[in-house]
Amino acid sequence: VQLTPRRWLNLQEYQSKKIMADHGVTVQRFFVADSANDALEAAQRLKAKEIVLKAQILAGGRGKGTFNSGLKGGVHLTKDPKTVEQLAKQMIGYNLSTKQTPKDGVTVKKVMVAEALDISRETYFAILMDRACNGPVMVGSPQGGVDIEEVAVTSPELIFKEEIDIFEGIKDHQALQMAKNLGFQGALQQQAADQIKKLYNLFLKIDATQIEVNPFGETPEGQVVCFDAKINFDDNAEFRQKEIFAMDDKSENEPIENEAAKYDLKYIGLDGNIACFVNGAGLAMATCDIISLNGGKPANFLDLGGGVKEAQVYQAFKLLTADPKVEAILVNIFGGIVNCAIIANGITKACQELELKVPLVVRLEG
Repeated sequence: VQLTPRRWLNLQEYQSKKIMADHGVTVQRFFVADSANDALEAAQRLKAKEIVLKAQILAGGRGKGTFNSGLKGGVHLTKDPKTVEQLAKQMIGYNLSTKQTPKDGVTVKKVMVAEALDISRETYFAILMDRACNGPVMVGSPQGGVDIEEVAVTSPELIFKEEIDIFEGIKDHQALQMAKNLGFQGALQQQAADQIKKLYNLFLKIDATQIEVNPFGETPEGQVVCFDAKINFDDNAEFRQKEIFAMDDKSENEPIENEAAKYDLKYIGLDGNIACFVNGAGLAMATCDIISLNGGKPANFLDLGGGVKEAQVYQAFKLLTADPKVEAILVNIFGGIVNCAIIANGITKACQELELKVPLVVRLEG
């Protein structure tokens, strides 16, 4: 089990691109459709030489995915708007399976109908918060459209970094130098620098921890375009970014995970039969390991956190006992960050009201 301290705010591709477009960043023209007829209308409205149709799900590898309608590929290129309608009929309402989805795939509810642009050159650009320099850092490479980690290993000289003073902001010469490092020439150099500055302003305004554009490319017509983007947000800024967090598409989550989130419980479903009920992410991971080392299999990862209340303990038990694959519950609480009495009272109430039918093992320490 691997956890990172964020609330898993996942945006669909069209949502990220809309945020970027709203802040002056150049992206492909696009529309979003939730029916084949809407997709046809969108394709006709684009009046583009070529159209790209993309299934919208929160998973990578869409281009090589397969639909249970029989259609191969979640990304298609065509010059005929009517073909867009036919393809959308085989996408919307059907499950798309990729290397990153569950075995049965994920239901596609929307498609993105976008103008297809030729890319004459691909580069990589990102802005991220770097703990080492206590602030934002630009990272770029003239080698884009590929796995950047691979470039860093095989050609480290092609990775360029530039720290930005968060109080002074990005300087014109910094943006221009990065554009040069990325290999943009002539008028494209200034255009790329302008896009870099807009991306930095967006990065700050939306409280992002990372904006990664791969590829950050140029077209034969002489336009610098952000062809794809991944945006990570600081979940502590949710109170400031209500509109963005309201976009969170929870429909692809497991229902039990959505229910747990309502009570501020960190829950991840696993495939075993022993439920884990723990406080603190480190202890929760160690508890999963203990179960595995002794021949068992954890049914979940459930972290109560330190500020837990009795009502949350009750709701956690409700979730665990509703899972049909759970055959036993292991409670492992360290009282260094939570009052054990709260846990004991919550467990007692849950056992009385929920008619617990599986073995319960409780360890309270501290």
